[in-house]
Amino acid sequence: MARRRFALLVVAAAFLWAPSIGQANGDPASDYLLTQSVFLPFATKIDQNEVTRLNALLRAADQKRYRIRVALILSRSDLGTAFSLFGKPGKYAQFLGLELAFVYRGRLLVVMPNGYGYAVNGDPDPKASTLLKKLPAPGPSATKEAQAAIVAVQRLAAGEGHRLVVPKVGGSTGRDRLTIAAAATAGIALIAAIVLFRRRKLPAGT
Repeated sequence: MARRRFALLVVAAAFLWAPSIGQANGDPASDYLLTQSVFLPFATKIDQNEVTRLNALLRAADQKRYRIRVALILSRSDLGTAFSLFGKPGKYAQFLGLELAFVYRGRLLVVMPNGYGYAVNGDPDPKASTLLKKLPAPGPSATKEAQAAIVAVQRLAAGEGHRLVVPKVGGSTGRDRLTIAAAATAGIALIAAIVLFRRRKLPAGT
């Protein structure tokens, strides 16, 4: 019993110290990906609908036992003190994988403007890298990186025999339906008001 309590304390201490370790290394993604599935670029606009779709896909991947985490890197500032690895997604994927290894040892996808990197527990995967080289680079856009990550995760999963489909999420379609419903309601109310007004104008006994 005492050994079990000690082990639990060690695990708890590891999680408490994890953020400070990541900050000491100056690599922001190593902090975020300890507890989250996606690291997003700092100080840039990104279509939240695409972020929602990416998160939904990763949840679906978890359910199919294809666990993977994703880091979207748009600029050097997203790498902290590891800025020298900007433009080198493969090397950064290995670097980040090793930093996360004490908590997460699974699949890791890195998306940069010039391409993709992939590692498992900090080790490269030649087969996965070959698949990713066939995909077009997303370019300097955070939204396009999110879209590219969705395609990349699907291709990687397919390479291991998993078919992943992005679940339907609320977006513009849902907002359009609400707008139409609100307009219809307003129209009905207007017609009712006109009818009531005309009835009041009619002479008595009509």
